[in-house]
Amino acid sequence: MSDLRDLYQEVIIDHGRHPRNFGVLENANHIKQGFNPLCGDKITLYIEEKNGVIENIMFNGCGCAISMASASLMTESLKNKKIAEADMLFSVFHQLITHSAMNENQQEILGKLTILKGVSEFPARVKCATLAWHTLNAALHNESGAVTTEESL
Repeated sequence: MSDLRDLYQEVIIDHGRHPRNFGVLENANHIKQGFNPLCGDKITLYIEEKNGVIENIMFNGCGCAISMASASLMTESLKNKKIAEADMLFSVFHQLITHSAMNENQQEILGKLTILKGVSEFPARVKCATLAWHTLNAALHNESGAVTTEESL
């Protein structure tokens, strides 16, 4: 179990230091800002959605390793997914991070996002891990204003 935890930590550190899909997406038709005042994490999420499919997704900003890793892993998982699939991933991921119990079906749905499961053991870090996800949800459903973790949990 210790080896698995070490591997998960390495992946989180790698995604935190070298986030994938980091930058500005020029063709985005959904743009949303998110802020975690507790930790200082700030992101802007850029989504290019066509006919209900997330064709491309990127983010920029700054924050702790968990926040950046979660956004990086999220963007990798959502490319070419339908909005309904993104909504389902949001729901299952949020349950994983806030409750930590997970069945085999949920593990299959989340795939490599399960790497972030350990965050549930640190309640202060849950908002770091969910910031990108709440920002995604607000962007896809055209919610007004910036997203803050203080309102979303």
